[in-house]
Amino acid sequence: MAVFQNNLLAGAGAQSSGGTTYSIDQSIRYNPSDSPVMTRTPSGAGDRTSWTFSTWFKLGQNNNMIAASNLYYVLFACDSATNDAGRGILSINNNSGDSGDMRIQFEAHSTMFFTTTQVFKDPSAWYHITLVWDSDNAVASERARLYINGQRVSSFVRQTSPSAGMEIGINTANAHRIGAGYGISSGTVIYHFDGYLSEIHFLDGYSYGPEYFGETNSSGLWIPKEYSGSYGSNGFKIDGRDSADLGDDESGNGNDFTTSGLAAHDQVFDSPTNNFCVLNPISKTSYDSGQTHRGVSETNLSSISKPSGNTNGFAFGTMGVTSGKWYYELYTTTYPAVEALGLGWIDAENAQTATSSGSGWRDFGINQRHTTSAYSVWQWGFNESTGTGLTEFQASVVVGVATDFDNNTFTLTTNGSAYGSVDFDSTSPTQDLTDGTVWLPKSILANDAVALVTFNFGQDSTFNGQITAGGNADGNGVGNFKYSVPSGYLALCSKNLGS
Repeated sequence: MAVFQNNLLAGAGAQSSGGTTYSIDQSIRYNPSDSPVMTRTPSGAGDRTSWTFSTWFKLGQNNNMIAASNLYYVLFACDSATNDAGRGILSINNNSGDSGDMRIQFEAHSTMFFTTTQVFKDPSAWYHITLVWDSDNAVASERARLYINGQRVSSFVRQTSPSAGMEIGINTANAHRIGAGYGISSGTVIYHFDGYLSEIHFLDGYSYGPEYFGETNSSGLWIPKEYSGSYGSNGFKIDGRDSADLGDDESGNGNDFTTSGLAAHDQVFDSPTNNFCVLNPISKTSYDSGQTHRGVSETNLSSISKPSGNTNGFAFGTMGVTSGKWYYELYTTTYPAVEALGLGWIDAENAQTATSSGSGWRDFGINQRHTTSAYSVWQWGFNESTGTGLTEFQASVVVGVATDFDNNTFTLTTNGSAYGSVDFDSTSPTQDLTDGTVWLPKSILANDAVALVTFNFGQDSTFNGQITAGGNADGNGVGNFKYSVPSGYLALCSKNLGS
């Protein structure tokens, strides 16, 4: 059994209402620390009064969704001049003036067309957005339309309808950007998107609704549908299928985007039809003031100690399990000799309700410090532990974590070789891993030094470009791991979890 921490997941390869399956195999990761952007300048202007933009997106760390950060995460923009005719920006805006923060916003220069009442703070969900520009429409409220997961958005903090026939910067013969904006005064690319983008469509001359890009399946989930219509002269489809050319236009128009801050390893397996586990940047343990999730970074696949002040770095995943055999990898990116690392799984409910320090925590796995005051223990239950007798991990090691919940075993590999295991049926006291607990993958870094660990739940075996790819799938043919997945163990993703 599996548990997701949201209810907005796209279908995991589920059949559409028409009985077919449209599979999206990858997405493009936008890691803001790399300043990623795609840019294209059309050779001529297209239809300025009728166009459509559509994409699927999954949020990254986004400054931990902290209210009033006054940060923008741009999805699509053309901002070449300080007037409405030269600007058009679609973004997720963490506005200091909106107490709820993380809202979708669409604006020109001096005209704010809308800012949604709905907020977007779920780091585990794939969202679908469709923006329709139809300024020749006789009905003013129909001239700029927004849809999220197939539903028309009708509630806004602020809204201004475009004037009849209004032309803004979108579809001019100026630079258009996917995943970033442009600071006219500074002359620099700014406001980089943080997260994942998939199936990016732009239609020149067509004002089409979301039904052209998605549909509701028999389970009531909004899922992708293959677009089969026309694109118009400036239209494009960017899906990242070619890791060597992530900005390649697949519409047939040849309207390719140039890329900066994006590399082959930014093609990842996480997609709207197979959603992978990531780390949760907004859920915080209740254990004590020393525990913080503020260390989650790198599109929610890394955790750092001492993210702010003298604090531990604690992270756990967005997908939980209660039974079965599951596998993930962790890379000790930066692991100083004095630092302590714990990895394994945590009781999802206990993490939110326990208030004591140490003795009240309920998790299991391995805890260790290497080289300086070295130790290595198997840990389980409420602070039970026993020595492993094993040499501690070092830096730059890929640790494979294989857990058989049905048989109460926890097994580790290092760089593809056997490392050690514990059978909780043989410990004293024993530990039943299938007692109804929802277990989330987790890591903890002490505050002794600055350390960084990077996870791979099957979406990226390069660990954000730190090592060469492995290309190993699980037994269901799912995922991309650095080393071979033990027989019978599966990646933590929606396709395997049955969503």
